[in-house]
Amino acid sequence: MKNLKGSLLLFIAAFFWGTTFVAQVSGSDHMGVFTYNAGRCFVGFLFLFLVVLLKDKTGILSKREKQGTFNQNVKAGGWPIKGGILCGLVLFLAMSAQQAGIALYPKEVAAAGRSGFLTATYVVIVAVITAIIGRKLQGLVLLSVIGTICGMYLLCMKEGFSGIYTGDLLSIACAFCFAGHILVVDKYRHVDSIKLSCIQFLVSGILALIMCLATEKIVLADILAAAGPILYAGILSSGVAYTLQMVGQKYAEPAVASIVMSMESVIAVLAGAVLLNEVLAGREIAGCVVVFVSVIVAQIPDFLAPANKEK
Repeated sequence: MKNLKGSLLLFIAAFFWGTTFVAQVSGSDHMGVFTYNAGRCFVGFLFLFLVVLLKDKTGILSKREKQGTFNQNVKAGGWPIKGGILCGLVLFLAMSAQQAGIALYPKEVAAAGRSGFLTATYVVIVAVITAIIGRKLQGLVLLSVIGTICGMYLLCMKEGFSGIYTGDLLSIACAFCFAGHILVVDKYRHVDSIKLSCIQFLVSGILALIMCLATEKIVLADILAAAGPILYAGILSSGVAYTLQMVGQKYAEPAVASIVMSMESVIAVLAGAVLLNEVLAGREIAGCVVVFVSVIVAQIPDFLAPANKEK
């Protein structure tokens, strides 16, 4: 029952993340990459900061805080500054590549769906990296890599290598950045997750603002026109979805959690079709299916790990 509860919460988080691709497409119609990212990051920071204040005021402590099992470099209740800065730097790169890719897709391309599925390949990338670090590349992980490459070819190269878009390359770069972000976050898994995320959004927002001031023109009318997409991405994607992820993972097994959260890519395609009237060709749909199956296959070794330990 607990696993079902956790899976439900994680699916809701995946829903917000998947539909946020639509908000990003809408936001790119009104403003530059860094202006939009600065807005959503600062909104996410303010939302999480209010959550932290509420949490401290009510005296609600996490299980790790009560047991004193935090990272030795961070006192219970303290702010993980170093971890937040590192996470913020990587998150800035990931979000910049993703938003730039979405903005550069031609109008006739299903930007939300393509970006969603290509971003989802970070799951396979993480699986490969962890396998290499562990000095053992399992057969299923290798199979998922091959499947992902085949799916990406179907999705992105309908006219061969000449048919790939710049947005595809940036989305793939974004996937590598998000893979790095997951590994950095894992290093600081023993610190206060909400405060860690709060700092990372502040750092990412500051970097985006600096780039915005240096390369883009801030127009108040454009910001107001994109207020909806900015608030949606900042509050629901960054704040609410992240909190649901933390709560959900307290109940669901890690492998199950990864599989449920990978539904983000499917939701991105569906949201793009329903809200933006995006249409994928048969070849592109086949590519999406292959990528999604590969993402699931990449989780199987972790899913089987607990059973193997029991044996």
